[in-house]
Formats: sequence, structure tokens, C-alpha cells
Amino acid sequence: MKAQILKAFKYQQLVDMMYMANDGSISKRRVKILKVSGNSFQAYCFLRHKKRTFKMDNVLSLMPVTQKERQII
Repeated sequence: MKAQILKAFKYQQLVDMMYMANDGSISKRRVKILKVSGNSFQAYCFLRHKKRTFKMDNVLSLMPVTQKERQII
């Protein structure tokens, strides 16, 4: 998982992430990785609209966002 996180950081790519919090709850978030340090990384979370720090061990899956979603008119 660390290699995928580093690659997304290198290319400044948005990713959809399944993340397990310390209490065991699972959430799906869209994030942009801002900084990687040790076993954690800092990212802007579009779900909470804030910078957050995540543990790499708690990332369940990571999927790059390749295209923008279409808007309904």
C-alpha cells in the first residue's frame, strides 16, 4: 500500500480510499496526498473538507481517480 501512496503523492493524483479508523469504523474518502512521513501521510480530505493525517496501516484500498464525474444537467 505504501508504494501506491507514494506514487499518488509523486504525481499529485486524487485517490478514492477505503479507510478504517482506530475505532474500527470504515469510510470511503476522496483525498489528495500532501505529505508522506514514516508510517503516516497528510492529505486533504474532500469528505471532511480539511487536512487530515492517516496511518498507512489503516488504508484498506486505494484507487486513483482517472476521470472527472459527469454532472447531471
